[in-house]
Amino acid sequence: MNPSEKNPHTAIDVQAVVTSFNQGSMILEAVQSLCGQTTPPAKIIIVDDGSTDEASLHILEHLESDSSYCVPITVLRQPNGGVSAARNTGIRHAQAPLVLVLDGDDRLEPSYIEQVSGLLRENPSMAAASSRIRTFGVLDATVCPAGGGITAFLSRNCCPATHILRRGAWEKCGGYDESMRSGFEDWDFFLSLLETAPDARIGIVPEPLIDYRTAPASSNVRSMKKRLELMRFLIEKHIGSYREHIADAVLGVEAVSMSRLFGWESEMLHGLSAGQKLCAASADFLQQPSYGDGGMAAAVRIASSQENTIPNSGDSTIITPEKQREDTEMSVALCPAGTISFSRTSERT
Repeated sequence: MNPSEKNPHTAIDVQAVVTSFNQGSMILEAVQSLCGQTTPPAKIIIVDDGSTDEASLHILEHLESDSSYCVPITVLRQPNGGVSAARNTGIRHAQAPLVLVLDGDDRLEPSYIEQVSGLLRENPSMAAASSRIRTFGVLDATVCPAGGGITAFLSRNCCPATHILRRGAWEKCGGYDESMRSGFEDWDFFLSLLETAPDARIGIVPEPLIDYRTAPASSNVRSMKKRLELMRFLIEKHIGSYREHIADAVLGVEAVSMSRLFGWESEMLHGLSAGQKLCAASADFLQQPSYGDGGMAAAVRIASSQENTIPNSGDSTIITPEKQREDTEMSVALCPAGTISFSRTSERT
């Protein structure tokens, strides 16, 4: 049966690839979130990456044999090769020009496909698109990646792993690097996508339409232990882009560093103004601040706030901890053009 006969609102140019490895009932949540879309995909391709858990295998068999779902479901099975290999297998079997990549333990809000695929249809230069993220599990938060062109992605990943890509761009860049099994494979893939055309970019719908499951031992958390090693791999692999845009890459990393330093400084000021004892790391920082990265300046501002008066041409100006926090609580972001903009915390939405 043609998918559009089951649901006239089906996005016939979109097929979904869901990767699964021992995820039990979570895969059901992912599939149900796809079937509950305002514009469901024309097909769901589940790639089982060598699951061994009996409950997971039983659920996959049920999904494969149950014809009651509003979207046709195909289950592909392969020996465990990692998420990159599983994604490549699914995308290779997809026949639509737009392919949605979804991890089996995450979910989508009902308008994800409608809004994200619409962004791609309206912008031919976009190689992929996604949305903001709402996390659940151990962390309840909204995460706002910004997307952008190649320069935005040199210093950090600016797109969620769950996204809709143009299958043609996937073919052109060679797909996911299946040798990457320690993390950052999505960041690497986005860099490869953006290198396929000078004007290529990745779009983001400014709404949290991805429900991202967080856990203490997730692959995303584990990959942070190897961040420097993985970043070196990315730089060496994409050395041409880094050489061409070296200023953007360095300034992007510096912008992130400054933002985190201001955040830590603000937290220390808040604790001191409330009479709280600093943790060992913060106390050590004030005794031996770092040099050459803004650390010493931050320590001076913190120490100055505790004295409450700063001489100014013979006069004394009262500096309260609250005023000091207001002056230092700033977020730093690398703009698309490569400039740095500052916005006070009180102005954030």
